[in-house]
Amino acid sequence: MRVSRGVPLLAAALVALTVPGSASAGSAAGDAGHCARQERVDVAGAAFQQSACLGDLTTYALAGTPYTDMADQAGLTARGTRNPSGVPGVQIDGYFPDSSYFNGTHGWQHDAQFVIRLPDRWNGGLVVTGAPGTRRQYATDTAISDQVLAQGYAYAATDKGNNGPDFYRDGGRPGDAVAEWNMRTTQLTRAARKVVAQRYGRAPRRTYMTGISNGGYLTRWQLENHPELYDGGVDWEGALWTAHGPSLLTSLPAAVARTLGSAGDEDLYRVGFARGSEFLWPYHEKAYWGVTQKIYRAEFDPSYDVGCPGASAGSTAEQILAPCASDATYDYAARPASVHRAVARVALTGRIGRPLITLHGDLDALLPKAADSDVYARMIDESGRGRLHRYYVIDGGTHVDGLYDTYPERLRPILPCYRSAFDALTAWVERGAQPPADHAVGRPASGDVVGSCALDGDAPGR
Repeated sequence: MRVSRGVPLLAAALVALTVPGSASAGSAAGDAGHCARQERVDVAGAAFQQSACLGDLTTYALAGTPYTDMADQAGLTARGTRNPSGVPGVQIDGYFPDSSYFNGTHGWQHDAQFVIRLPDRWNGGLVVTGAPGTRRQYATDTAISDQVLAQGYAYAATDKGNNGPDFYRDGGRPGDAVAEWNMRTTQLTRAARKVVAQRYGRAPRRTYMTGISNGGYLTRWQLENHPELYDGGVDWEGALWTAHGPSLLTSLPAAVARTLGSAGDEDLYRVGFARGSEFLWPYHEKAYWGVTQKIYRAEFDPSYDVGCPGASAGSTAEQILAPCASDATYDYAARPASVHRAVARVALTGRIGRPLITLHGDLDALLPKAADSDVYARMIDESGRGRLHRYYVIDGGTHVDGLYDTYPERLRPILPCYRSAFDALTAWVERGAQPPADHAVGRPASGDVVGSCALDGDAPGR
């Protein structure tokens, strides 16, 4: 759940632009041609939208243009990641009506921004995601958009309706900001399905929900609450929210206490942090633990410490990343029932209604799997939905793949396993090919760990 940089990222104003590209031979919907029917596309419910016919919708061509934001993707993928390119089509940028203004992308100063991409060569499917952490709508362009576009899917992503380290200020009562994330994802999915029908002449044959971290949480929530909109999903280390724990608010206080010198390693092990992940802790002390605890505690329990973070998490990176001393002793279990009700509004149940594949790194030092995906897998089983779920623990995986570049001998990127999982999901949904049973995906002793990952292998079990 990576938090965006502490200072606002500059974004160029979006301009209407047509990038020449060779004409496509058509699409699965017929002889669509390059950007055919672009004039028919209208995003239902949008307050503003702007479309462009582009010669390539992938980051290879869009980097440095107003059509993506490479800075907002920083750290999510390993440097050696290889992505496809050369996917012409239509891109639509815009926003839905909203009263908050944390997202400054394109100079719009308006939340509920989205991007929809419609490749000329369409395979009949749609992939929907929401931004991880407190990032924005282009955050997973390299990790997700490029690959699915090259496979022929239409793609839609949302900023979740509020973003940045002050997202908790949105809404009128505790939990409103996170509840909006779910609403905005549902809203975009419905609108994108209509857009696809306008562009290609028919509704998508398959719609998949997927995401990283907070995007993984969105995937879980959507498959629990709106299975009618989707055919399946892939959850990459989704955040877990449960009314009585575990959640970030039950694991991170110990991490904050250790940062401030009032707790030891055993306290972190006790709340789920993995033995063997200690080498990652110094980085997380500086980049994740303090800011994540304080802004989510401010979202669900603002009365706990009204002065920290108060009206803002900070105006400088140092201020934003600094922990609140009061969070070192935060005891979620002892907090008033109103706090638990706020979390319950967005809590997960495990009652998924469509096939779901979950991936989680065994060295995740922000959302330790023992307090997250291990628990969610049990929730699914206890709900009688285990037949719809597969859970793969990625040995050597951690929360963001960018850390692989610092520790190539200790870590492996999860992205290649995510791509294999997505292919396994579509085969499961569309051909009835059962994915491998739950198991740990071992880190190979040699080979291309940045570019490939075989989900089968190793002994079954969690």
